[in-house]
Amino acid sequence: MADEIFANPRLAALYDPLDPGRGDLDPYVRLTEEIGARRVLDIGCGTGVFALLLAERGIEVVGVDPAQASVDVARAKPGGDQVRWICGNAAALPPLQVDLATMTANVAQEIFDQDDWQATLRGAYAALRPGGHLVFETRDPARRAWEAWNRESSHRVTEIPGAGPVENWVDVTAVAGALVSFRRTYVFAAGGEVLTSESTLRFRERQEIEADLRAAGFVVREVRDAPDRPGKEFVFIARRPDPAGHR
Repeated sequence: MADEIFANPRLAALYDPLDPGRGDLDPYVRLTEEIGARRVLDIGCGTGVFALLLAERGIEVVGVDPAQASVDVARAKPGGDQVRWICGNAAALPPLQVDLATMTANVAQEIFDQDDWQATLRGAYAALRPGGHLVFETRDPARRAWEAWNRESSHRVTEIPGAGPVENWVDVTAVAGALVSFRRTYVFAAGGEVLTSESTLRFRERQEIEADLRAAGFVVREVRDAPDRPGKEFVFIARRPDPAGHR
């Protein structure tokens, strides 16, 4: 099940206005160009920001996400009719032959159940053409990013068109091994309504992820530093082998 921030229509409508600066997607656009991908599967596409960036460049994109409310937001955006949107997950996709599959932002960590994670990797592998690539990021657990997630550091009030001022913040609610749970709180000034969204992320070690990728059939081509968050995240570039040796 998707978190309320993605699945609740009222909260899904806030997602982009509350996080308008998506410079974190620029490296993915450059990687798409570097790989020469013309067909892309965006796993966990959310409200479609990355999928639409690629579609604007003439790339054929399939966006998949388990949250119908987020998919609805994506589909309604300018250019939304240029993307094939699927409400679901990567473990149950129609037949595809894409050049690149991506999981941007927190998507890989949001798949915290290990069975679901392994099924996602297998689904991405099946969707790729031989020689195709999978690219995603995940936070380095050693940096313990969650220690800075609290109301004091995250509290803000944002004026949202059509909704008025919205106050929001984040609180960590539990840390259990590799799993970190937190609560997002939203207070609507107009009417005083309070909505919350519970989330859990899995902080996987680099070696664990590399082993999972190999188990799914991938070859780990490279692990890069995230250029916009140096020293904080791993960017994995894996490849589905091509027995014929084609690009």
